[in-house]
Amino acid sequence: MKLLSNREELFARIRAQMHEKRYKHTLGVAQSARELAQRYGADPDKAELAGLLHDYCKCWPVEKMFEILVRHDMPTELLEGEKELWHAFAGAIVIQNDLGVTDPDILQAVRYHTTGRAGMSLLEKVVCVADYIEPNRNFPGVEQIRTLAEKDLDAALALALGGTIQFLIEKQKTVYPLTLTAYNDLVSRKGKEGGL
Repeated sequence: MKLLSNREELFARIRAQMHEKRYKHTLGVAQSARELAQRYGADPDKAELAGLLHDYCKCWPVEKMFEILVRHDMPTELLEGEKELWHAFAGAIVIQNDLGVTDPDILQAVRYHTTGRAGMSLLEKVVCVADYIEPNRNFPGVEQIRTLAEKDLDAALALALGGTIQFLIEKQKTVYPLTLTAYNDLVSRKGKEGGL
């Protein structure tokens, strides 16, 4: 597709969707995703592109995202759950329809970067972890996740998702089922291999 062969135009389209702080975050995720992909053997170009596109709809009005999700028959539990998750699912739809991204690996990485899921692909894990550890992130525990990401991607992701689950519980917010199954999947796999 013409848009994706022209990096300047792609960056301009992405930049137009978000405010400055979100754009800086996006560039950080793309950089971190490329680095993690190189470290763990995922495709660095796909990782970088998924990182660039992961928050494409993040700054859109929730009404617009809701309309997209309803039109594409998203699950009721998503539509009735936390609106913070909508941008990932809407984003995967929008980048396919508006930008012509058809690579299923990239679309899945964008779709599941906030929730995770059981049986995540390497690229999905890379983008999800990159979203947590990109250089502009600053929250309690981020350095521990960054350090872990240098030697064990699954352990870093389990720690990150566990922290998210704990945060949601403390705030008395619902935990999306895919996040729980992603965490359980990572921990049970590691348990069989000898622990996280």
